[in-house]
Amino acid sequence: MNKDRRKRLQEICDILEEQQAALEEIRDEEQESFDNLSEGLQCTERGQALEESAGDLDSACSDLESLRDTLVEILER
Repeated sequence: MNKDRRKRLQEICDILEEQQAALEEIRDEEQESFDNLSEGLQCTERGQALEESAGDLDSACSDLESLRDTLVEILER
């Protein structure tokens, strides 16, 4: 890989890392909102939506981490 492509790929990795951190923050806030609901409210549609959103955000965080890891592996070649 030439220097220019390597530099652009590194920039993408840096952006992904920043965005993953932002996404994790939102996920944590969503999970905290769910955790702060009473048990009765956690069982409501709103509570279930919060829990599902937190889970989906967690999956998205994992996907971003996996993508970034793959790009780092490419950079290390």
